[in-house]
Amino acid sequence: MAKAQLNSSQYLKESPILQKSIFERGIKRSLDIIGSIFGLIILFPAFVLLSLFYVFGDNKGPIFFKQIRIGQDGKEFYIYKFRSMVVKAEEKLKSDKALYEKYKANNYKLEPEEDPRITKFGQFIRKTSLDELPQFINVLKGDMSLVGPRPVVKEELMEYKHRKAEFLSVKPGITGYWQVCGRSDVGYPERVDIELFYVYNQSLSLDIKILIKTVLLVLLRKGAY
Repeated sequence: MAKAQLNSSQYLKESPILQKSIFERGIKRSLDIIGSIFGLIILFPAFVLLSLFYVFGDNKGPIFFKQIRIGQDGKEFYIYKFRSMVVKAEEKLKSDKALYEKYKANNYKLEPEEDPRITKFGQFIRKTSLDELPQFINVLKGDMSLVGPRPVVKEELMEYKHRKAEFLSVKPGITGYWQVCGRSDVGYPERVDIELFYVYNQSLSLDIKILIKTVLLVLLRKGAY
């Protein structure tokens, strides 16, 4: 299926952010490629082990979950995760109109105990952030970066209002400034300011700091559910 695309030209021409130099972008992309290949090699045993749970466990079905997210310049792409939800999870959520409205009003999330989509195995891989591992594939493909704003669904993009241009001017990341500032504990509209802080202050040194802090937060299991 061909990738769909928002009208990204309107966002770009409105953006006041100067594009980073070709050299800087080249360095960041090189680090993304090296980091994603290294991550996929190191984590290959984890991929195999987790896959077995979908074959022999109670969570039978597709191993990966994919969902359309909005990327750099408004381009849509499929984000990959280990499936933490039941099959046809989105249809199940939207079938309960009251719960779906609560989901949207609560920063596009629900508490694990009230979310009918999430399996017990899914709660575990979410809490440990293991569900995010397949996104190294997204980084290798060039849809995402190791560090950047979190890619959002189309409905969430509306939260950025007149600041969509800034948000979409950089490539989304597996981790970012929002994640190390509280992740799920920080919702909209505060999240907009946090994500845009990275957009305006992005640098190699900031990326390294975010990556180190991300590892610590994952080990402590903070802000993930």
